[in-house]
Amino acid sequence: MTPPIIRVVAAMIEDRGRYLITQRRPTAVLPGLWEFPGGRVEDGETDEQALAREVLHRLGVSVEVGQLVSFVRHPYERYTIELHLYECKLSSGRPSKLNVFDFAWVQSDEFEHYPFTPADELSVAKLLGLS
Repeated sequence: MTPPIIRVVAAMIEDRGRYLITQRRPTAVLPGLWEFPGGRVEDGETDEQALAREVLHRLGVSVEVGQLVSFVRHPYERYTIELHLYECKLSSGRPSKLNVFDFAWVQSDEFEHYPFTPADELSVAKLLGLS
């Protein structure tokens, strides 16, 4: 039986050379790992709607969703993630830890100090030209 495919969207939010990343809660799947903020696309949602909803839910900020910058597919044991990473801009609010364990603004050369989820690690590698 083929494992289900889960469509996930994430926001690459850049400000003055730093990128906003979030840390997964201790009770989440892949606890403590870092990722670009986002989440699952629900039935009937566009990627843009899902991304706006997820970023607002997790960080309490609104974003303008721009162009797709990366797509990766990563198989996990019970499912496969299709991660669509979009360039986004903060349009209102200041990030807060609503539904994440932590968040950080980091430069791309600091990514190596943050253990990312496997799918996000692939996106980071693509962005840095390593894959």
